[in-house]
Amino acid sequence: MLKRKSSARLISRHFTSALATYQPQQTLTGKLLSLLKQCSSTKLVQQIHSQMIINAIDKPNFLLHRLIDLKDFDNASLLFSHIQYPNEYAFNIMIRGLTTTWQKFNLAIEFYYQMKDFGIRPNNFTYPFVFIACGNILVLNHGQGAHSGVLKSGLCADGHVRHSLITMYSRCGELGSARKVFDEISEKDLVSWNSMISGYSRMGYARDAVALFGDMRDVGFEPDEMTLVSLLGACGDLGDLGLGSWVEGFVVESEIEFNSFVGSALIGMYGKCGDLSSARRVFDRMKKKDVVTWNAMITGYAQNGVSDEAIRLFNSMRKSSVNPDKITLVGALSACASIGALDFGKWLDTYASERGIQNDIYVATALIDMYAKCGSLDNALRVFEDMPQKNEVSWNAMISALAFHGRPHESLSLFKRMSNEGGAAQPNDISFVGVLSACVHAGLVDEGRQLYDSMSSSFGLVPKIEHYSCMVDLLARAGLVHEAWDFIEKMPERPDEVMLGALLGACQKLRNLVISERVMQLLFEMEPLNSGNYIISSKIFANMKRWDDAARMRVLMKQRGVAKTPGCSWVEIENQVHEFHAGDGLHFTCQDMCQIINLLNEEMKVEGYVPKVDFL
Repeated sequence: MLKRKSSARLISRHFTSALATYQPQQTLTGKLLSLLKQCSSTKLVQQIHSQMIINAIDKPNFLLHRLIDLKDFDNASLLFSHIQYPNEYAFNIMIRGLTTTWQKFNLAIEFYYQMKDFGIRPNNFTYPFVFIACGNILVLNHGQGAHSGVLKSGLCADGHVRHSLITMYSRCGELGSARKVFDEISEKDLVSWNSMISGYSRMGYARDAVALFGDMRDVGFEPDEMTLVSLLGACGDLGDLGLGSWVEGFVVESEIEFNSFVGSALIGMYGKCGDLSSARRVFDRMKKKDVVTWNAMITGYAQNGVSDEAIRLFNSMRKSSVNPDKITLVGALSACASIGALDFGKWLDTYASERGIQNDIYVATALIDMYAKCGSLDNALRVFEDMPQKNEVSWNAMISALAFHGRPHESLSLFKRMSNEGGAAQPNDISFVGVLSACVHAGLVDEGRQLYDSMSSSFGLVPKIEHYSCMVDLLARAGLVHEAWDFIEKMPERPDEVMLGALLGACQKLRNLVISERVMQLLFEMEPLNSGNYIISSKIFANMKRWDDAARMRVLMKQRGVAKTPGCSWVEIENQVHEFHAGDGLHFTCQDMCQIINLLNEEMKVEGYVPKVDFL
């Protein structure tokens, strides 16, 4: 690009004719710079650059600006490296391009330090992009250093600098520092409010975001799209359907366009609040649906357990010529995992492989989860081992999969491997839930006790209710129900229904009435409408031949209006998922299914299977 070549060979007919149309009084420099603005490709920029070299015209900043606009990183970097004494403009546009155009945030920060090494003082055009880069890769120390530079340079009053500072601190989790910058702004504009509200919403401080929105309106500011999208995210996190509905009304009254930005946020909010009919209403209302809009609706269905509808919508998306992305695949795979749609999950795996995104850390983790929950553990292991990079979620998904598939020793081995080879991905509280579950399934009481103790002693983790529940389940299944009850009484937290249910189930098998009655009393207080508690309690009394108490449980169940939840299952036939409920004879393939089930049952009996009905 920078070598001299003959102008006859380099300059195209287009440029020859273009140069000929200029009036004689125009300088060659002016002609070339004017043509440079019209360039639509790197090749044309190279031709102009050649003419500048030939004619000793030194205007590298104009060329650099155009190459950045054309998103040509390689040639922009090459050109910059050949500028002997780059000035502040060259550094600033390069830092801006690295941050916003190419998102090479580490390199942007390197250029910032290189700029200072050249003795050039960063200014109000430098710092906003430096703060954006620091916020995106969460390098708080570099951001704080740049903040010191802002203070020394007297740029604290610049709006762009302050707003990017708020964003940087928010993304790095320093909401206190972000709020301090915000509070020091004497004359706040809408961007100031939006930066702080967005910071609160993005980092999970939903109540603070809603409270600050109220303050903003109190001082006379009306929200714009940015405000509303941040507010909708907070409403979804809080489950505040009322405020979320108000936002939709405000959008309609203010005649704000239902674009992808606003529409997707509304769909996401309604989805998180469980109002799928409103989410679908907004979705259907939108004339133009991009991949973000489809993702919001598919994710809403998947997160609310309406998995069959999520899969149907995924197929509709493809028919509408919108290409699924990584987020789409994660949502669809989650839906497959929920209902055991293995064939469709395999198709998604193939789709991801064909598009080169099967090793994306989020897609691969979703594939592991899907295969594990669909019973295809070998495929889950294949995906896991093929991942070039693994995070905590990836390791945890595989550890839990092995545990729940009855391969506890492999789960324990993988946990140790994570501790030794995981690098930055070290065991967290979820890892311990998985490995303790492995101990539960294998009855490894001593190993479970050691792992539980190591949480605080070796990993500095504080046990949560899930870990207490695993320990109670482990002790109860091993027949140590008295020790399990003692463990519950010594816990710093109140037991939950999962923990107590596990202990009650163990008491039923062991016919331990003393602990059973204590557990029953707590469960009836916590879950008065859970039919399972009444049925198990009745069975326990019946096993002890306390018929009056067994009957009393059934009567109490009726008096409180508790109905037994019917069993539900799904069957996948040719990528179509069919749902069945116990006692439901209306499904169009119900008779065929029943015949197959009866046939399987007879074959199982031939193999020696005897149904266990003691605990039904």
